[in-house]
Amino acid sequence: QLVMKRSVDGGNTWSERLPVPSSWSTSKETPHVYRVVDAEGTKRLILFSSLYPIRMSVSEDDGTTWTELAPIGEYGGIVGMSDILETGEGMYTAFFHDDGRFIQNSGVATGLFYVYAVDSVDGGLTWSSPRVVAHDPSVHLCEPGIVVSPDGNRIAMLLRENSRTKRSHICFSDDKGVSWSTPVEMDASLIGDRHQAVYDDEGRLFISFRDTDKTSETAGDWLAWVGTFEQLELGYPGHYRIRLSDNKHSWDCAYPGVQCLPDGTIFTATYGHWDGGEQPYIRGVHINLAEIEQMWEE
Repeated sequence: QLVMKRSVDGGNTWSERLPVPSSWSTSKETPHVYRVVDAEGTKRLILFSSLYPIRMSVSEDDGTTWTELAPIGEYGGIVGMSDILETGEGMYTAFFHDDGRFIQNSGVATGLFYVYAVDSVDGGLTWSSPRVVAHDPSVHLCEPGIVVSPDGNRIAMLLRENSRTKRSHICFSDDKGVSWSTPVEMDASLIGDRHQAVYDDEGRLFISFRDTDKTSETAGDWLAWVGTFEQLELGYPGHYRIRLSDNKHSWDCAYPGVQCLPDGTIFTATYGHWDGGEQPYIRGVHINLAEIEQMWEE
């Protein structure tokens, strides 16, 4: 069941639970909300809810009212849509993965993970049939997170590796997400799940993720990697990592939304087990990277 709250001050305070469409109570998996704009300039929020079928709800009044959840096609998937990429005026590509169970609703896991993309040319109202953009039969690549280079010419896709036999992976596109390079392992500093990225107002790249490196002192915790797009390309460690929150559960946390606010502060929020022995809850974190770096220098 999906619930909604709203903040009008950059995540500092939140409303009570707001009215939502009745179909939101039928959601089967984690929701994802994105801002899209069509070629005529109409702004929308779109919410995806996945497994089978992947469904979508639309708001054209900044989230005050929403349509009922409705299928976007005769296909399903896991963590849809884990990220979205603007490819042109009113044009978008969205990404999800599946292990055979939901793409055609077979219910049977094949042991093979595929990362899919779907495309929209009408500002996110309708979506194409899925196409495979990443696959390696030797590992379980999933939960793609998108990072666009500062000049906009190259796109990186960061991938969770769910068999836990190799590091997290990365691949690149130089044609706005139409084709992708063969996924390769990333640096150990980015071993993790559910990578979500944003640049701050001074161009620092901030990537939130759950640390799944079993040799790490912060394994299972909510982390951020701070570095550059070039470091992603070269497979280098970033400048530094920040533990955003100590997760008291051995694993379960950190499926965040990540935003850079107008003043350059990064706001990110996610669920986790933040108090030992208690039920998980959602925590928001505000971080100003310039202030953090200044403190280190002092």
